[in-house]
Amino acid sequence: MVETSPPRSWAQAGSGDAYPTLHRAVVEHMVRQAVYQRLGKPLPKPAVAPNPLVVNVSARHCHLTAEAVETLFGQGHQLTAHKWLYQDGQFAAKETLTLIGPRSRVISNLRILGPCRSLNQVELAYTDGIALGFDLPLRLSGNVKGTLGCMLMGPAGFFEMNEGVIRALRHVHMSPDDAAFYGVEGGEEMGLKIGGPCGLTLDKLLVRVDKNFKLEVHIDTDEGNACNLQPDTPCELIR
Repeated sequence: MVETSPPRSWAQAGSGDAYPTLHRAVVEHMVRQAVYQRLGKPLPKPAVAPNPLVVNVSARHCHLTAEAVETLFGQGHQLTAHKWLYQDGQFAAKETLTLIGPRSRVISNLRILGPCRSLNQVELAYTDGIALGFDLPLRLSGNVKGTLGCMLMGPAGFFEMNEGVIRALRHVHMSPDDAAFYGVEGGEEMGLKIGGPCGLTLDKLLVRVDKNFKLEVHIDTDEGNACNLQPDTPCELIR
């Protein structure tokens, strides 16, 4: 199952509730666990995955270093959490920026995701790149060497990025238990089968494994719009 929609995607926090709500897939999984526990039976395996699958649309956003935040918002400024994301410890900040691209084309209200990181990175969809005049490279998050740069404008000043503007590879976060269930390892690729009237299958979904990860797929707005992803759209990870 999937819990996402364009207005409430994890990188578009701006009109959501002050406190996070449980994803539908998580609620269904909790109910299923409670039923089997009441019956005194273990969850069926391998038919039932150890964790519910959540698919979220990742709208345009940026990650910044603490130094960049101070340059843009003032000395000593720290990001303020506006909405907590599905992965523990990650949040959409209240702070937003203006991105200035080639030929002075701009995107305003670019959301910052926290906490601060060790490098600066802007993640856009191909449609955003066309609007800005960028020829975006497709990269794994964090792999920004030799990529495009841009200018960011905040209330306290400008910050020039010499590199770091990318279209992020679609990927799935999973724990070691999830990886064992699906029979994959970090760095491998899977497919995402999306149902509904505009159903499609997305290939080359990068697997990222960490003991702290929840099972979550990230696709961008172009991909989400192409399949009309809705809260009740059925989704399945495939090899």
